[in-house]
Amino acid sequence: MNMPKGPLTNILVGINVAVFLLLWLGGWQQIGIVQGALIPARFDGALVGAEAYGFWLPPAATLLTHAFLHVEFTHLLFNVLILFFCGRFVELALGWKLMGLVYLLGAIAGGVAEILWSPSSLNPVLGASGAIAAIIAGYMVLFAQNRPKPVGPLPAELARGLQLLLLWIGLNLMMAFAFGGGGMQIAVAAHIGGFLIGLILSRPLLIWRYRGA
Repeated sequence: MNMPKGPLTNILVGINVAVFLLLWLGGWQQIGIVQGALIPARFDGALVGAEAYGFWLPPAATLLTHAFLHVEFTHLLFNVLILFFCGRFVELALGWKLMGLVYLLGAIAGGVAEILWSPSSLNPVLGASGAIAAIIAGYMVLFAQNRPKPVGPLPAELARGLQLLLLWIGLNLMMAFAFGGGGMQIAVAAHIGGFLIGLILSRPLLIWRYRGA
């Protein structure tokens, strides 16, 4: 199978890798986490004495910045590999502008989902997982091998979307159960929030792109 070209995908991979290397080589990982990670408690005022941290960015900005931060190399590698392969196909179908929109909205939706799930949490949320979950959903919707079929009263597209969502939720819950005991925290809410964006937007954006062509 020939891989399609993906200029924006390559740029996004490069940005994620560059940010990680810059913080790691410069010894600025902790600063990066404090300043750029999404901390749900900042949004509802539960972070007492927030001014003592000297945050550079308003909370809303971290809805995006958190998606370009990774602490562990394995987390970065896993994310960029999925982005590299799935992103190129989604970019082929949607074009770079709409693929970029799905990516950014997936990152924001992932952050919002974490805030709604645990609004008073002090745990920093970081990683491109929400954005990449949107790209994975887009890939599943746009490059499905089999045509969707209706399930009872549910139309075909809605039935397939619900099936994919349930599959994704189940997969993430299993990952959280498998890796949570080892101290690794899986941002399940962010994964689900980002996935929903890709699930909802990918096909309408594809139709909109070619109707406008």
